[in-house]
Amino acid sequence: MKLSDANLSNLPGRVAAPVYDRAALRPGIVHIGLGNFHRAHQAWYLHRLMQAGTAQDWAIVGAGVRPYDAGLRAKLMAQDCLTTLIELDPSGKSAEVVGAMIDYVPVEEGHGPLIARMADPAIRIVSLTVTEGGYYIDAATKGFAADHPDMVHDAAHPDTPRTAFGAMIAALKRRRASGAGPFTCQSCDNLQGNGGVLRQTLVSLARLSDPGLADWIEAECSFPNSMVDCIVPATGPNELALVREFGIEDTAPVTHENFRQWVIEDDFCAGRPDWDRAGATFSDRVHDFETMKIRILNGGHQVIADPGEVMSVATIAAAMAHPLIHGLFRKVESEEIVPHVAPVPGYSAAAYLDLIDTRFANPEIADTTRRVAFDGSSRHPGFIVPSIRDGLAKGAPVEGLALVSATWARYCLGIREDGSTVEPNDPHWEMLTGVAAAAKERPEAWLGMRQFYGDLGEQAAFAKPFAKWLRMIYADGMEQTLHAYLNG
Repeated sequence: MKLSDANLSNLPGRVAAPVYDRAALRPGIVHIGLGNFHRAHQAWYLHRLMQAGTAQDWAIVGAGVRPYDAGLRAKLMAQDCLTTLIELDPSGKSAEVVGAMIDYVPVEEGHGPLIARMADPAIRIVSLTVTEGGYYIDAATKGFAADHPDMVHDAAHPDTPRTAFGAMIAALKRRRASGAGPFTCQSCDNLQGNGGVLRQTLVSLARLSDPGLADWIEAECSFPNSMVDCIVPATGPNELALVREFGIEDTAPVTHENFRQWVIEDDFCAGRPDWDRAGATFSDRVHDFETMKIRILNGGHQVIADPGEVMSVATIAAAMAHPLIHGLFRKVESEEIVPHVAPVPGYSAAAYLDLIDTRFANPEIADTTRRVAFDGSSRHPGFIVPSIRDGLAKGAPVEGLALVSATWARYCLGIREDGSTVEPNDPHWEMLTGVAAAAKERPEAWLGMRQFYGDLGEQAAFAKPFAKWLRMIYADGMEQTLHAYLNG
């Protein structure tokens, strides 16, 4: 059955379909970066509200700012912006069709259609999932990267920008002039203080071309922090085959685990849906939830993905089933990450670790170590280095975290232990492979990348075990090194 509005009433009986009138939905949100995660997470929460007869004026308009986004737009528009979500529960798979998205803005150079749509007074929230590394943050200072070519371009051409942030600023300029007022700018990426990071990027970029507009954005727009959580694998041949097993022809289905969490700061300048009625949590403790998730889950992903890739272990579930990699995960988390994480309502750090252990081990989730290892140059500084700094500040062990950093250095050599080549898997891959090759003889070369490690290369309590582990990995192999750590 081809997925479309016309066929919703004819879907197979075991597939849940929207019960609301999609023709009556009205847009309220533009979401930029419409990948699998957004459709399985934020769009799902809104869909649940619509199923309950509310939020009919908060429908999503999708958007993208890169040329490759046009391909996804074509697929989704051909099926009326519907998505089949398949939940991969070990006790049994289930499927539902989500209809909270009603349009996808044409992807054009200069982003004229996107700017016009965001300038529409009906749009009250502009949300983003553009990856952790997509916010133009200077790696060394954590400030705004004003000298990045994209930012230089958008500052010089504010009416025909290259980036999502330039387009948002252009739309806000129109809204200020028309009296439409501000919209809420909502980051949904895995960044500590993601709302604050988005504010920094948007206001700083606006200030380069229009200081008065920058002041207005800073004063009138809101930038709520949030923590998002759901494991959502990439879609490939297996997922396309799986949706056909449910009797649906969907060219862009999404699989996901049987867990979701969304914690949001309640700071919306132009209204919001009642996402809490669908299970989201509004809290003034978002930072604590973020820290727990980023350190234990996202950090844990990096702990297992890099050695998994080096050892040719293809999936996260398979890595968790490998006794040495799972042993590394449990020991590093329990001894060097969890002790520095405060509890949040509903979870102690230790209980959250047990939850993550179960989620990562879900055999139905074909999440690849390659996907999780992607963009280590953003993820290690964001997810691993803070735990290293906490450990050093408290005089606590960092031996395991030093080993984790060494596995990243070994991974970035670009050759697995079986001799196969690691295809480029980081925006800075060429630079990383060059430094990794140098670090094979001089481990200190890796920690010399101050944009990622700051002064950690000068702190013997971390630098010495890092060098020891990296030399051992090259001399004895990853398995023997993991044995040595676990038995040490």
